[in-house]
Amino acid sequence: MTRQRRVIMEELQKVHCHPTADQVYELVRKRLPRISLATVYRNLDVLSESGAILKLELGCTQRRYDGDISPHYHVKCVKCGKVGDVFVPPINVPELGPVADFSVQGHKVEFFGICDECAGKNGHRLDS
Repeated sequence: MTRQRRVIMEELQKVHCHPTADQVYELVRKRLPRISLATVYRNLDVLSESGAILKLELGCTQRRYDGDISPHYHVKCVKCGKVGDVFVPPINVPELGPVADFSVQGHKVEFFGICDECAGKNGHRLDS
């Protein structure tokens, strides 16, 4: 693995904010000041295609990335776009069997709502 890919992976594993490629670039530049944005994009693609990181496409205009490849889901704030982890038991696709005459090969589950920070801005909390 190249040094650039290793640094990108390390930075993604340090943060839990599911950064965009531009945000990953800003994180990585602190350690590799000469790296280009195009190089970060290319390496994010290689790392996600190899399964080393997750590429999140959550209805956002920009993809986000996750260094945690363990089975988990995500929640997105519909107001600010913040993304968080949701740890619920994963759906075990092989246990589903045939579904509506399909051989299911995978799934995506996306939760959405309003984060605590955005809910607080409106003067109400979701849990009150």
